[in-house]
Amino acid sequence: MRVLRLNGRTILLITAEAVLVYGAMITAVYLRVGVEDAQFELVTRQGYLKAAVACFFCLAAFYLFDLYDFLVMHDRRELVLRLIQALGLAWIALAFSFYMYPALMLGRGVSLIALPLALALMVLWRVSIHWFLGHPDFGERILIVGSGNLAVEVAREVLDRPDAGYRIVGFVGTDADLLGKSLINPRVIGMTEQLDEIVKRENIDRIVVAMGERRGQLPTNKLLQLSLAGDVTIEEGLSFYERITGRVSLNMLRPSWLIFTGRRRRAKIAELSRSMVHWLVALIGAILSLPLVLLTAVLIKLESRGPVFYKQDRVGKNGRTFVLMKFRSMRVDAEQDGPVWASKGDSRTTRIGRIIRKIRVDEIPQFWNILKGEMSFVGPRPERPHFVAQLAEEIPFYEQRHLIAPGLTGWAQIKYPYGASIEDARQKLQYDLFYIKNQGLLLDAVIIFETIKIILFGRGAQ
Repeated sequence: MRVLRLNGRTILLITAEAVLVYGAMITAVYLRVGVEDAQFELVTRQGYLKAAVACFFCLAAFYLFDLYDFLVMHDRRELVLRLIQALGLAWIALAFSFYMYPALMLGRGVSLIALPLALALMVLWRVSIHWFLGHPDFGERILIVGSGNLAVEVAREVLDRPDAGYRIVGFVGTDADLLGKSLINPRVIGMTEQLDEIVKRENIDRIVVAMGERRGQLPTNKLLQLSLAGDVTIEEGLSFYERITGRVSLNMLRPSWLIFTGRRRRAKIAELSRSMVHWLVALIGAILSLPLVLLTAVLIKLESRGPVFYKQDRVGKNGRTFVLMKFRSMRVDAEQDGPVWASKGDSRTTRIGRIIRKIRVDEIPQFWNILKGEMSFVGPRPERPHFVAQLAEEIPFYEQRHLIAPGLTGWAQIKYPYGASIEDARQKLQYDLFYIKNQGLLLDAVIIFETIKIILFGRGAQ
């Protein structure tokens, strides 16, 4: 599951679909009651407002089914299936709303016409936009400066996302022996001293500077001239990689990059505001979940002997340890032979434990850790000291994830599937570093909403 990014293309997509769905509702009114009675239904009986409510439900369902994630559009069958599921969910939610508030109803006949009409329009629209975004003749034309590992990795990520709207024209480098050769799919089409000529000849829209070693090789003067002319956008390779993947690449990361492009200095009032919001969310969550907490405690006690809560040392901000609270989901003797990574489908879990893990109820006691100031609602997930020591030796920059307070949920949790290995920890660290660099209330809100989607639908990262 991937986070909704409100860039210009996404906003345009949402706007277009709002128009299509709204138009389908209005058209359905005309088809159902005729032209003469339609004005009475739309104006006197507030049909325009009712259609807007139905449109909102549909767009919300599209979001819940990840239909504003351009990567979903790779598979057209998956796209059509999700459109049907999303519209079905929207109509079920609307039916419930109509039952609760009959004044919102446009009419059963209108709904029966509007649903297939909206589905037909949406499928036609989405298949068309899928073809358009993936067509090689459309999209932003990109030239990559560099021919090493960084350049190839950036190109690979772009090629994996054809619907993102980028088209790699080729590479320019400093090694004449590579001229005309394919590094991954696009070829090396020139040398750095020809940069300005290539940009003009190939109608380049964006230059991505992805050179691992730049000393004496970076075409600084030509890049400066192109930047001042304003005809092409120039972007640093690591920043471009971050933007399209939502993670920091450990393979490309250098200590100097962490020093100079790490977390921005934030005003104390902004940090305090964020902490207060997290504290209030945890307080509200703790109050609302109290009946569920009591029920879970009873079920755990009825199924197996041992305590209801499981307490475990975890590493928090600046490497300080704290005691993390969870509902016990495993047998009491689960770690009698020493610490072991939990895994998906772990045989040590109890029957109730498997259920509360799946719906994340086992994490509810961590509201207490947030209220005590040991955790935030959003942040890197806290790990046990035993594994932190092991991972810090195996993975570069691993301890940087302790620069901020750990979280109940996080960017890595919504972006990467469940894992229990050193390689999984390495992959998740890349997302954690991205979050540490870009943290803010807006990103926190997106992560919380995405986490709710995962819990409700059991789909995507965990």
